[in-house]
Amino acid sequence: MNRPLAYRSAAHRTAAPLLTLLLILGAGDLTPARALVRLGDPLPAHPWASSQTDDEREIVVLYSHDCGDLGELWSALLSSGLPIRAVNAEDVASPAPAGVSVWHGESATAFARALKVSAYPTVLLVRGERVLNAWEGTFSGKL
Repeated sequence: MNRPLAYRSAAHRTAAPLLTLLLILGAGDLTPARALVRLGDPLPAHPWASSQTDDEREIVVLYSHDCGDLGELWSALLSSGLPIRAVNAEDVASPAPAGVSVWHGESATAFARALKVSAYPTVLLVRGERVLNAWEGTFSGKL
């Protein structure tokens, strides 16, 4: 029996921000079909702590200085409630929202290139050091 949303369990309600994020990313110009990042591939070496047995999902955002205004994208990502790893590639510093640590420099660019990112921004949904889903390109923020 399908119950109205008000009667669903807390587990279903807490998943809504992630579902919303996935819908927003899928509805914009970000499409998994254009991504060269291979689903299931492990992440290349990176500076943040991780565990191969960790089952927590996280978001990895790869972006550069020439992405334009990413305000709506950052808002959608922050509202997901998932940990965010920001990777500022291509050697020109670009800010991220307050509270989000940014990895930048040559090693960050090498990380993005090892993933075969074809466009910035690229958003990866990761679990246990493996890519679950990827979106590349511009983000309009419209459904």
